[in-house]
Amino acid sequence: MADDTPKKEEKPSKIDVLLRPAGDAPILKRKKWQVDPAKKVEWIAGFLRKLLKCEQSESIFLYVNQAFAPSPDRDIGTLYECFGGDGKLVLHYAKTQAWG
Repeated sequence: MADDTPKKEEKPSKIDVLLRPAGDAPILKRKKWQVDPAKKVEWIAGFLRKLLKCEQSESIFLYVNQAFAPSPDRDIGTLYECFGGDGKLVLHYAKTQAWG
């Protein structure tokens, strides 16, 4: 007997996050990272600060869809569910405010 109940889509254990530069931001050698969906946007910002060797006084701005800056306490899994596609979430980063 077949089970006709709709299956819930399984949440991925890791999300492919593509980091793309905007404005004057330096280009990363590696652009795709696998991130735990429970991580917060602020974690990505801190990770980027280390990768880019930012001074403590420098800011990092993150954007979704080249349009808005997600709040630092937003988790990556929720952003992926709302704005991800093709198995990945694209985030743009800049050292100066670029959009929004």
